[in-house]
Amino acid sequence: MANWEGVSEFVSVAETESFTGAAKKLDTSVAQISRKVSALEDRLAIKLLNRTTRRVSVTEAGQTYYQHCRQVLDGLEQAERAVSNLQSTPQGKIKITAPVTYGEQHIAPLLNQFMEIHPQLELHFQLSNQQFDLVEQGFDLAIRLGRLHDSSMMAKRLSSRRIHVCASPEYIERYGEPYTLSELRQHNCLIGAKDYWRFKESGKERSIRIKGSIHSNSGKALTDAALKGIGIVQLPDYYVQRYFETGQLIDLLSAFQEEREGIWALYPNNRHVSPKVRMLVDFLAQKLA
Repeated sequence: MANWEGVSEFVSVAETESFTGAAKKLDTSVAQISRKVSALEDRLAIKLLNRTTRRVSVTEAGQTYYQHCRQVLDGLEQAERAVSNLQSTPQGKIKITAPVTYGEQHIAPLLNQFMEIHPQLELHFQLSNQQFDLVEQGFDLAIRLGRLHDSSMMAKRLSSRRIHVCASPEYIERYGEPYTLSELRQHNCLIGAKDYWRFKESGKERSIRIKGSIHSNSGKALTDAALKGIGIVQLPDYYVQRYFETGQLIDLLSAFQEEREGIWALYPNNRHVSPKVRMLVDFLAQKLA
């Protein structure tokens, strides 16, 4: 077993380019990672990593060693997966992150239902609108909304959402209803994380810069402001759909709506997906479809 000392630690550092990231991934201390990797370099009598105060990079020899080690570790993971597949019950820890509101409303109840079916699992669920580095932070899975930008991740489409522009009947009675995109300049547009709204006009995407009296990164806060007649808002359907049904909000500019956007499960592609994660992704896809 001595020949395996430090291999997992080195591979984790190489993949995260960080001793801290490797420590989080392996659930150990930075000192332990550093000691193991240093001992490995001493045993091989070769430098595998370049260390500076700002970053860690893999040497040329380290790249060669990493490729061989990765193949061996993948083989071990396949062997473990083959054994795991013999078990009908998934076990172990799953670490997942999701956006706050969508996670609370739609993902959390499904995760709790999944845990009822598979009580042997240990779930770590973190709600945040921050998009974490899944490898560095040790996440097995992330729920992402809308357009994807990280091509290094594997993705499975779970469902979709539609973005609506809307306002209360009181606001429309007081200030009128916009029928063209240019008319938005005359209205109090409640601003979220970005100061522009996206539309589709004559088959082309168009972004409209908007101005308004409220800026907030909370969809719930903006929904409440719209319900109180303060202004017009652009939000995904899971914030506003129920209020369309009660008549408390009116859907506007529907002729300029973009196509439905994807709701995705993202997971790192540098290792095979474990059966428990695959089972959870399939469960979410079935329930959210």
